[in-house]
Amino acid sequence: MADPIVNTAQMKQPLVVSTSSLQALWDQSIAWILSHYLQITIATAIGAVLVAVMLGLRWLGKRLCRRGSTLTHWPVTIGRVIMRTHLWFMVLFAAKLVSGYADPPHLVAQTISVAFTVAAAIQGALWAREFVLGIVEHRAGDDIHSGLGSAIGIIRLLVTIVLFAIAGVAILDNLGVNVTGLVAGLGIGGIAIGLAAKGIFDDLFSALSIIFDRPFQRGDSIRWDSTSGTVEQIGLKTTRVRSVSGEEVVISNTNLLNKELHNMARLDRRRIEMVLGLAYYTPPDVCAGVPAMLKGIVEAQDKCTLVRCGMFGFGDSTLDFNLQFDVHSENYNEVFAARHKVCVAILEAFNEAHIDFAFPTQTAVIAGPDGKPMIDADSHASRPGLPHPAAATHEATESEIAPA
Repeated sequence: MADPIVNTAQMKQPLVVSTSSLQALWDQSIAWILSHYLQITIATAIGAVLVAVMLGLRWLGKRLCRRGSTLTHWPVTIGRVIMRTHLWFMVLFAAKLVSGYADPPHLVAQTISVAFTVAAAIQGALWAREFVLGIVEHRAGDDIHSGLGSAIGIIRLLVTIVLFAIAGVAILDNLGVNVTGLVAGLGIGGIAIGLAAKGIFDDLFSALSIIFDRPFQRGDSIRWDSTSGTVEQIGLKTTRVRSVSGEEVVISNTNLLNKELHNMARLDRRRIEMVLGLAYYTPPDVCAGVPAMLKGIVEAQDKCTLVRCGMFGFGDSTLDFNLQFDVHSENYNEVFAARHKVCVAILEAFNEAHIDFAFPTQTAVIAGPDGKPMIDADSHASRPGLPHPAAATHEATESEIAPA
C-alpha cells in the first residue's frame, strides 16, 4: 500500500485530534503493521537495544551520585543529570530514531514526531534543572542545609518555573501554535513582576552572589564599618551576624555586599600593633635597648613573630615606641591569649629593668632672668646632667647686679 503524498503546507499544520483522525490513524497503523511486520520487528529490536543502553547510562549516573563523597563536583553533577532521564523519553527517542527504517505512514510518523517533541522538551527542562541546581548546591556547600536553605528553595522554584515555561512555549511552537503573543505577554508580565518586586529580587541576586562568589560563609568572622562578628546564618533576604558584644546584627544581603567587607577568617596570621609610652626621664641608652628587649619577649611566645619595633616620636608626655608582631593563627581566641601574654611579659621585663611608663602629666617650668629653666632641688636628683639649682640662682643674682 503506497503512502499518500503530503505537501509541505499540510506538514506545517498543527496536529488536530478528532474521531476521524483517530480512525484514520488506527486503519493506517493496522495496514502498516501487516505489510511491514519484518521491518517493524527489526526496528523494535534496535529500539530495545537503544533503550537498554540508555538504562545502562542511567544506572551509571546513579553510581556516580552514590560515590559523591569520593568524586569531584562535575562527575556528580553529570551523574545527577543522567539519573533524571525517564523511561518514556528513552522509548520515544528510540522510536524516533528507528521510525524511518520501518517506513511508517504519515499519521503514525507524525504522531511519533509530536510525542517525541513533547517528551524531548520536558526531558530537556528536567536535565537543565538538575544541572543548574547541581552547580548552585555545590557552590552553597554545607550552608544548603542551614543558612542558605530558604534561598536554595526559592532558587529551585524559580529555575523550575522558567525552564518549564520555556519548554511549554517550545512544545506549542512545534505543534503549530502561534506563540508570538504568548511570548510578548510573558515578557511584559515578567517586567511588571520584576519592577514590583525589585527589592526582593535585589536580595535574591545578592544571595546568589554570596553562593557563587563566596565572600564569606557561615562561621566566618567578618567586619564592616564599625561592626564585627561571626556569621551565623545567610538567608534569602538577610544575613545574621553575632557581634563581638553579644547582640545579633541583621543586615540585608544587598546592603552588606555594597560595603567594604573584611573577612577575618581567611587570615593565616593576625597583626597586633601596640604603642608604648615611656617616661621622658628614661636614659637614651635604655631607650636604645628597648627594641631588642621587646623582640625577645615577642619571639618567646608561641606562634608570635616580630615585625618591627622602635621609637617613632615624642609625645606630649611620653617617649613613643611602636611594637608590631604577627600571631600565626586563625583562631581569634588564640590571638587574644597571645597578646595578653606579650603584654604581661613586657610589664614584668620593664619592672625588672626599672623602666617606667609615662603618665599623662603637665610640668610647669619657672625660668630665671636669663631665660633658662629653674629646677628645684627635689627634681634635680631625677634629672642628671642639669645644672645645680644653687648655681643657677647664684648666676642669676650676679647678672642682676652687674653694671650695665
